[in-house]
Amino acid sequence: MVVLVTGANGQLGQAIQSVVGNYPSIDFVFCSSSELNITDKNNCETIFEKYKPQFCINAAAYTAVDKAESEQEKAYAINVTGAQNLAAVCKLNNTTLLHVSTDFVFDGLATQPYSEEAIPNPTGVYGVTKLQGEQAIQNTLEKHFIIRTSWVYSQFANNFMKTMLRLASERESLSVVSDQIGTPTNAVDLAECILNIITFDFRLSTFDCYGIYNFSNEGQCSWYDFAKEIFKVHNISINLQPIPTTAYPTPAKRPAYSVLDKSKIKQVFSVEIKSWQDSLKRI
Repeated sequence: MVVLVTGANGQLGQAIQSVVGNYPSIDFVFCSSSELNITDKNNCETIFEKYKPQFCINAAAYTAVDKAESEQEKAYAINVTGAQNLAAVCKLNNTTLLHVSTDFVFDGLATQPYSEEAIPNPTGVYGVTKLQGEQAIQNTLEKHFIIRTSWVYSQFANNFMKTMLRLASERESLSVVSDQIGTPTNAVDLAECILNIITFDFRLSTFDCYGIYNFSNEGQCSWYDFAKEIFKVHNISINLQPIPTTAYPTPAKRPAYSVLDKSKIKQVFSVEIKSWQDSLKRI
């Protein structure tokens, strides 16, 4: 089985590379953005023709939430045109696409976890382009899995955990937003979940498995709670203060609540999900 992974140098791409040893039956092809530019359809066609993958994991994305407000064309090119290109080329090659999306497709006004059937209503350019990418895939390719996730962190690339650790080495005190609620997701757990879907025996299912799924670690917390746990796990002593979102204005509006309901993915693929605290300790 050949599995092509886009965005190989990104956080999820590196997380997938860290677990390939667990899947000896899979021939992984990792492509960085310089090797496979998903905004270039001809480039996509050439790579697919060369490797003929049965599955494609799209780990390439424009994820700079605030920058997206001023770089709308770039965000659209990667998150929408790129997703559309991959879906079209996957259709030509009978390839199944696993595409990663985000909790930012929601406005954050809910008071209970979002299911896959919840109506999206993104409030910023990043969320809008990710939703449009989902729709482009749905309108183009039947054989797709869209995995919505949230608050992704790991030992790879840039993320909240690494930022907190860096700031803690530079400062004696930190203020972190305490009124945005979501769930941290270890990128390695996300990688394992995606590969669990790829290796799933679809003969066990009595219905069509394609579509949208939610995945994050279990539980919920604020960014302040997350930072507090990060420092606790790393035995770092720092003066950490909770602040409201209003005290930390950003170009893009964040969802106040973006916890995802994982019932569907657990039921369909028998995925076991760790708590966000346990997964943080593993790093």
